[in-house]
Amino acid sequence: MLFHPFSGLILAIETAFTTLGAFLSLAGRRLFLALLVALLGRLLIRKFSGFLKRSRLYGTLDPTIRLFMKNFLEVVLYIVLAVSVISILGVPMASVITVLASAGVAIGLSLQGALSNLAGGIMLLLFRPFNVGDYISASGAEGTVRGITLIYTILISPDNKRITVPNGSLMNANVINHSAEASRRIDLRFRLCYGSNIEKVNAILRRIMQENPLVLRDPAFFAGLTESTDHAMVFTARAWVKTENYWTVYSELLEGISGALTAEGFREPRFAVQNG
Repeated sequence: MLFHPFSGLILAIETAFTTLGAFLSLAGRRLFLALLVALLGRLLIRKFSGFLKRSRLYGTLDPTIRLFMKNFLEVVLYIVLAVSVISILGVPMASVITVLASAGVAIGLSLQGALSNLAGGIMLLLFRPFNVGDYISASGAEGTVRGITLIYTILISPDNKRITVPNGSLMNANVINHSAEASRRIDLRFRLCYGSNIEKVNAILRRIMQENPLVLRDPAFFAGLTESTDHAMVFTARAWVKTENYWTVYSELLEGISGALTAEGFREPRFAVQNG
């Protein structure tokens, strides 16, 4: 048998190519399977989300809980899908956990705001200071609550603007819920000149409130002189109404009382402006 001087090198190259081919073949199969699982998993999560929204149980839940639960389940399912894809690719889970643990501090610092908002969303869901459909004002914004997600709350302003408020800031702010109670009180103040007939003014205020069918009789409405300043007599009309009728009655009372006072000759004081 003749000895070829390059036989060892050739054998090593053949072995390397065989090993590389086997590796690429295995890696290709894993990559294809991982992509397939990722696509199918994403499709199934979307199908599940649609099925959940159409389910009878989902429809019976409170709107606030519905949106929050849907978002939470989607996040959990996507995490499970990501772990499955990583496992199919052959990445040791122990290594993944080690890397995540090592990066935990950095991730926590960079996502501090997001984690605060997430915690705020959970607290909002537990303590329920407001629900979907309530009209609230907080953190310099006000509007009707459209939805509560994991990170932020969506408000729709009276002029139909979409406002996004972080949940963390809502939990750390004074939240005024204008829709929480079944009834609200309207307070209207009218500044009139000195010398105005108190009894006549009060009679006008009471008459306009009495004639409005949306003004509640219990608690009773109020009309009277509540303040006397250097320049004016201040009369106040207070009326209780159902919360859903608040702005309608507010406008009706303001227009009715202002018109009646003007018709009877009552005027607001004019302040003299002095330079000096």
